[in-house]
Amino acid sequence: MEIGSYVIVRTYTAGVFAGTLVRRRKQEVELANARRLWYWAGAASLSQLATTGTSNPTGCKFPAPVSSLVVLEAIEILAVSPAGKASIEAVPTWTQ
Repeated sequence: MEIGSYVIVRTYTAGVFAGTLVRRRKQEVELANARRLWYWAGAASLSQLATTGTSNPTGCKFPAPVSSLVVLEAIEILAVSPAGKASIEAVPTWTQ
């Protein structure tokens, strides 16, 4: 993955995040403007979410983005298509 690209990162224990890749060193990944993908609907897998996005944005639970995030145990990094990025960014902010 190239620095500056929009990616989805699945971690070993912290969950799944989407954001702009700032830096990667082994399993440590830094993202900018990162959202936790706490729960997704309208996509069968993270691969589909990265490729086509969600067909059910109101069924997803994506909290507000944070400006910077470092995850320590990345086990999967997916490139996100422009359609996938637009779809993820269009999901309403989930709050409780």
